[in-house]
Amino acid sequence: MAKATKARRAKSSGGGKRWIQGAIKHPGSLTRAAKSAGMTTQAYAQAHRKSPGALGKRARLAITLKKIGGRK
Repeated sequence: MAKATKARRAKSSGGGKRWIQGAIKHPGSLTRAAKSAGMTTQAYAQAHRKSPGALGKRARLAITLKKIGGRK
């Protein structure tokens, strides 16, 4: 029973090895916005991490993904 629940939860929440692909709805949108503002992606994300709406979500996800990528 525990396996079925775990598998169902992974499917419904987009869990698994490729969850990042499902979390990013518009790839490149944050990079495009940062470039038009004349900033790096990480500087733009840090500046907008507390913004409401989609921009804040994208900024917070970018910061989180940067942390994940640095652990190798």
